[in-house]
Amino acid sequence: MRLPVPGPRDVLAAIERGGDQIEALIGAVPRVLALLDVAEGLVERASSAVDRVALVVDSAEAEVARVGAVVDAATLEVQRVAAVVDGADVQVARVTELLDAMVPSLTILQPTLETLAETTHPDEVKALVGLIDHLPELTARMESDVMPVLATLGSVAPDIHDMLTVTRELNDMLAKVPGIRRIKRRIDEEEGEDRTEAATR
Repeated sequence: MRLPVPGPRDVLAAIERGGDQIEALIGAVPRVLALLDVAEGLVERASSAVDRVALVVDSAEAEVARVGAVVDAATLEVQRVAAVVDGADVQVARVTELLDAMVPSLTILQPTLETLAETTHPDEVKALVGLIDHLPELTARMESDVMPVLATLGSVAPDIHDMLTVTRELNDMLAKVPGIRRIKRRIDEEEGEDRTEAATR
């Protein structure tokens, strides 16, 4: 649509036609100025709209960059989860194989385990746990104290046998001493009285 704005040709034609046309041209000047003002307003609004569109585009680009970073991070996490799942699958396969191998033994032991569970008191379990806790110390004591003594028992046995023989001979000799039986009886009676007093306390 052509705007009703007179051009140079229109001005020349108006001069040729006379004063009425010149007055019409002069009357059109305010309309031309108004149109220029409107055009300037439209240009400013268009420029503002372009600036706003540029801001929106910049913001959109930033959001796209952020979304891209999130997608990359999510991709890495998915890869890590996939690796964990693969490892878990391997472990599950190993455990399944182990359980399959243990099923016959567990089936045989099931009655024994049920009986053990029914007859075992919690205090007994606690005592067993305490014993297991002391096993390292007991093992160390056995190696450092008991085993050396056991190793020497082979050389001590003849000496003990000789001591027992001498003890029997002394008993036989004491039995032949006159009055020894009365002394022994008196000792036994005194020991019996001591035991009775200790029991009544």
